[in-house]
Amino acid sequence: MWADAVPNLVIGLREGLEIGLVVGILLTTLRRVAPDRSVSPVWLGVLAAAVLSLGFGAVLTFSRAELSLTAQAVFSGALSLVAIVLVTWMIFWMRRTARGLSGELRDKVDQALTVGAGALALTAFLSVAREGLETALFLWTTVQAANETVGPLIGAALGLGAAMVLCWLIMRSSLRLNLGVFFSRTAVLLVVIAAGVLAYGVGELQIAGILPGRTWAAFDLSQVISTDSWWVSMVSGITNLTPKMTWFQIVAYLCYGTVVLAALLRKPGTEAAGPPVARTRARWGRLPRWAYVTAAVVAPLLVVGAFALFTVSQSGRAGRQVTVTATGCATDWTGVPAGQSIITVVNRSNHGGEIYLTRSTDGAVIGEIEGLGPGTRRSIAVDLTPGQYTWRCLVPGELDQVSPAAAVSGDAGEPAVPAVVPVSDKDLAGPAASYTAYIADKLATLAAQADTLRARLDAHDLAGARTAWLPAQLTWERIGAAYDRFGDLGQAIDGRPQGLPGGTADPGFTGLHRIEFGLWHGQDSAQLAPIATKLHADVVTLQHTLPSIETDPADLPLRAHEILEDALRWHLTGLSDQGADAAYAETAADVDATNAVLDRLADLVNDREHDLIPKARSELTALTQILQGNKMDETSLADRQVVDSRLGEVLETLSAIPAMLEVRAS
Repeated sequence: MWADAVPNLVIGLREGLEIGLVVGILLTTLRRVAPDRSVSPVWLGVLAAAVLSLGFGAVLTFSRAELSLTAQAVFSGALSLVAIVLVTWMIFWMRRTARGLSGELRDKVDQALTVGAGALALTAFLSVAREGLETALFLWTTVQAANETVGPLIGAALGLGAAMVLCWLIMRSSLRLNLGVFFSRTAVLLVVIAAGVLAYGVGELQIAGILPGRTWAAFDLSQVISTDSWWVSMVSGITNLTPKMTWFQIVAYLCYGTVVLAALLRKPGTEAAGPPVARTRARWGRLPRWAYVTAAVVAPLLVVGAFALFTVSQSGRAGRQVTVTATGCATDWTGVPAGQSIITVVNRSNHGGEIYLTRSTDGAVIGEIEGLGPGTRRSIAVDLTPGQYTWRCLVPGELDQVSPAAAVSGDAGEPAVPAVVPVSDKDLAGPAASYTAYIADKLATLAAQADTLRARLDAHDLAGARTAWLPAQLTWERIGAAYDRFGDLGQAIDGRPQGLPGGTADPGFTGLHRIEFGLWHGQDSAQLAPIATKLHADVVTLQHTLPSIETDPADLPLRAHEILEDALRWHLTGLSDQGADAAYAETAADVDATNAVLDRLADLVNDREHDLIPKARSELTALTQILQGNKMDETSLADRQVVDSRLGEVLETLSAIPAMLEVRAS
């Protein structure tokens, strides 16, 4: 939580100091220019700007909650891009004007005094509202990127509080602060934070289908590190980077950070100050002062209300609210009329959790809210047929409860969206055990093939070794479980040179790809025979340890998608090729492994969506047909694009399986 607070603490400190300096300069200038005039117009403008900024932040949160999941992704992604543009502009504007900010605001006060108190209030409002709206938008986007509520808000509050204290000390002249240095140093931190928000926004637009590359994963560190560790939380909290990111997100992050930091570190130019303006007194109008105070509050609220009416769904569906507390799950659930409804879930517990609306008869999930933060609310749109329904609340450390059942009655109208029957660990235990047996059979085959490969190298038969290498490599690919399930043994059998200090010459580079490199790069049998001997020993060791390797049955649905995702990441990019040009053959073997997973998950998937497996099989067959008998290096660009397109198509189909078979009940 505290790691997520750091970015907003920086934002709150910097933006709060800007706002405080603006207000302080306005007040100081007014007292110097017209000491006999009231400062109330300035405070009215500040009040109106504060109400508008807070209302803007509230409407952003409320508007997003009323949208569908896809619309939420579009909403968050688009506003993230807007926030990045505004913040980038602000960084360079403040660097340019930090030293001349006082003079610029004095000129505005001079101009306002020539008109009257209303103009002075408007000057204060515009000066503060610009910073306030920008702050509200940027804080909102960082909260969304962190997917956590309390930490970022605490950080923002601490930053704003510290900024107020600093401004008070500066205005009393008891603190000397080099504003140019302060804003230039914090700008670097702000660029790092903004780059992470940009990557988050790109990811949201990819989820919504606006940007391509949702399945083009650059890395997935969740497979090799614990995402719950403190240092991962710290890095993710400060930079808004996540353990799994797409190539598009990485490119956006690096390009933005590189370009903006390079421009920021250049020496800024200077601008000439404008001529002074004649000063006159500011006078109030004929209305009583309470009228101006009321207008300063009501007018921004009307603007916020109009924005809310413009953005909130106008579907007219019935709305209901249920509450999650530390001791109860939706105890206020009384049901809704049949048909379409919007139900808002309010989390008043101290932890985030997952909330499910289920059908009482079979526990089928109708709707779900993942990651509902403490003290927040979110709405879901559901289409219910008559029957009994309950809520299930999973709040880590607090409760796992089911609400009382409530009846839904009336005419349902349009057919309801099919419910998803939840999957338990027990449901996946049988398929997982079957897949382990499948792996054991493949390992027996691989052990024999590795022994043949060793024998060819011992006999100095390099041509025979090249012939024996490919079947062994394809058998390993058909195992389809090289996702750190086997630990160091998996790395020893099929490790790649990427990331090793010595590259292909590193002693840690062993196994099938090391032998491939040697066979196709002119190394002799004397160099490769010891590696083949070790390969055979590692495979045999894995055979013996396989029964004792603990596996999570919930991982099996992920394999339906991740095996071919790895093929796209490593084989079709050429990163795994060490000279044999076997990328297409290895990908075809990965198709076999995917089919083996589907064989074991077919019954569970068919019970939930009977058309998905046949569709996936058809797409896998089409992919295999264009892979078999071809080599990637000998294929034209157009044909390679067809392969990439077919693989992307099947990945899109298979991506539904992990969510469909996610373990929601134990």
